[in-house]
Amino acid sequence: MYPCLVPEWACTTDIHVIIYSEGLNENGGPEVVFEDDLRCNYQDSAKTVIDKEQKYVQLSGTALFRGDIAPGVDIAPGVTVISGGTVTVFGEERNILQGMKARNPDNSVNYTRLDIV
Repeated sequence: MYPCLVPEWACTTDIHVIIYSEGLNENGGPEVVFEDDLRCNYQDSAKTVIDKEQKYVQLSGTALFRGDIAPGVDIAPGVTVISGGTVTVFGEERNILQGMKARNPDNSVNYTRLDIV
């Protein structure tokens, strides 16, 4: 048994997660393979980006979850990745930039990380 690196007591932020598959549904839109209301450890960050036209602030964040939030999400047999979707946190909808399932040496998932913008 491996220690969980994201303890339950640290997951205090309510978040709604929608994960898309790599394919499209019959209407040509993203196919939802996972949707749930969860609790996470959420960290916000922001940076100022200056382009030729104007200055703007780009918000991003990281959501950490205890264990595997979507164990049944397979894009191929035995391949479980999170490559896209949306989250709603603090009333704001944001896009999932990338997802990571941090694995223990026995291949079990210790925690799930979603980087969002």
